[in-house]
Amino acid sequence: MKKKALYSAVMLFFTLLLGGCDYALFDSAGVTGQEMGDTILLTMGLMLIVVIPTVLLSIWMPWKYHTTKKDSTYDPDWDHSTKIEFYAWGIPFVIVAVLAVIAFETSYTLDPREPIESDKEPMTIQVVALDWKWLFIYPEEEIATVNEIAFPVDQPVEFLVTSATTMNSFFIPRLGSQIYAMAGMENRVNLMAKEQGEFRGISANYSGFGFAGMRFNAKVTTEEGYAEWLASVRNSAQVLSDEEYARLMEDSRDHKVEYFSSVNPLQFKNIIESFTGVESNGRSN
Repeated sequence: MKKKALYSAVMLFFTLLLGGCDYALFDSAGVTGQEMGDTILLTMGLMLIVVIPTVLLSIWMPWKYHTTKKDSTYDPDWDHSTKIEFYAWGIPFVIVAVLAVIAFETSYTLDPREPIESDKEPMTIQVVALDWKWLFIYPEEEIATVNEIAFPVDQPVEFLVTSATTMNSFFIPRLGSQIYAMAGMENRVNLMAKEQGEFRGISANYSGFGFAGMRFNAKVTTEEGYAEWLASVRNSAQVLSDEEYARLMEDSRDHKVEYFSSVNPLQFKNIIESFTGVESNGRSN
């Protein structure tokens, strides 16, 4: 009775533990995320072709030939089986070959730098990782935000990503690929949401004391909703001046959302070039 109670308690513990998991990769709202989830499930299914029979045989063989059974003697009169060799080597060979083809194809189709096919022109959002917050710049709109972005549904978005401090990683789990943010470098990731909603964005690379609170909201709306969001940002009294940017460069935890109605359209370029020794007049130090 005690063993049964202990078993039930252990099962309940793991059930509650897993109950808090967020299966974002398998409940994607983005084109890229959906392809990634399908690829993961396909590769898992192929590998289970080997795993399941192996597990079943590891249970059946000891039970079949246990020494307490009368017919447990196993004394084959052969030293080679072509049939066993075929299954032992042939099936793994086929699975590895199929997985190799999938890996080769998805290396190109899921390349984060590749534009997403759409009848709409991609919009650009520049991303800067700070300590410990995210700065987003809309170069065409000449606005900026902290820890919040918005874009229309079914709109391809090209994120240009860099860091003004330590290495980081930009990730919206329900939309798709993560990409690293590195100081003095520009990385790119293309995403497109296929449904409306508010999705959690995170830092996927440990970056210090305030890492846990380095989160942002990605709002996917209608065209009208996006226009209203732009209007609310433009109505902000804050401007991303040099003084304001210097304030943002200071370490902060759980930073609140901020809107900036104006920003230097070359701000992103200047942040990158601040690590390369290039001055604003084009000369090198």
